[in-house]
Amino acid sequence: MNFPLRITYRDIEPTPAIEAAVREHADKLSKYHSRISSCEVAIEAPHHRHRKGNHYRVRVEVIVPGREIVVGRDPKDASDHEDVYVAIRDAFDAAARALAHYVDRKRDLARQP
Repeated sequence: MNFPLRITYRDIEPTPAIEAAVREHADKLSKYHSRISSCEVAIEAPHHRHRKGNHYRVRVEVIVPGREIVVGRDPKDASDHEDVYVAIRDAFDAAARALAHYVDRKRDLARQP
């Protein structure tokens, strides 16, 4: 990974395992765009639920030349994102799709006369 990565935790204790998961997923983004300037990840547990468990929200912001791609993954139903690692995976999957879409669109615009 040749770009700076900043991880922010809100209402959740940082652990080496969470940081390793974020770094692993962030590293995979470089196969979609070689000139990523920076990546910021915010992980939060907005609601602490004693009976139903915590739900996690992850926001990924990727900066490339000429574009800022921001993806946030909120839990949609009661069972979504009770696991922080699933929330991280889903957010980075969405960021990868958005980055690939941006690259494809940029490539298509370059081909037009």
